[in-house]
Amino acid sequence: MKILALDSSGLVASVAIMEDDNLVAEYTMNYKKTHSQTLLPMLDELKKAVQLDLESIDAIAVAAGPGSFTGLRIGSATAKGLGLALDKPLIGIPTTEALAYNLYGTDEDTLICPIMDARRSQVYTGVYCFQNGQLQTLKAQDALPMDALLDELNQMGKKVIFLGDGVPVFCEKIQEMCQVPYLFAPGHVSRQRAGAVAALGEIYYRQGKIESAREHQPDYLRVSQAERERAQRLKKSQNV
Repeated sequence: MKILALDSSGLVASVAIMEDDNLVAEYTMNYKKTHSQTLLPMLDELKKAVQLDLESIDAIAVAAGPGSFTGLRIGSATAKGLGLALDKPLIGIPTTEALAYNLYGTDEDTLICPIMDARRSQVYTGVYCFQNGQLQTLKAQDALPMDALLDELNQMGKKVIFLGDGVPVFCEKIQEMCQVPYLFAPGHVSRQRAGAVAALGEIYYRQGKIESAREHQPDYLRVSQAERERAQRLKKSQNV
């Protein structure tokens, strides 16, 4: 089985190829350029480096959200375009699940808590742990205030590892409010990686969790700032 994986859900752009549980290649960039400038050139470089024939892949795994609205649209459009052109299925991977999978092998008494900055003092998050080598979802991904998340984690009463681009934003609040033992994941596993998307993509593929390129839609979890502002303007106009 050969999986092409894409992740542009956050600040990081990442592309990977996995074949039969072997990570053949991964190209990850956390720099200032926009994903529209980087994602396809990165894929092209990777394809050349490993002499990949895109026709040989079995499916395309893509980080399906939540995350940056623009980044998700770019990743989704790229995956859909490739899926349609190659007639290959897509595998939508929840972003926070892929982040949690970076910490594979963590003991079952440790909670894994990805946090992505969702602005307005909120995070995109979920709570996970590993049991017998399997990733378990204890709290499905959601958008909620950081204070509320920390309250829930305190009630769970277990050690927590935080990771994601929300860590530098909320580290002081975590230090202030977290009443359970906690750690921050080191940099090499603290951000999105297409390799984790690909690894979960193989699992999802075997479970039959695939969709056509036409069916795929990113999971934003909440409306965009532009949509919120438009709704507010409409409400004001109706009240005039």
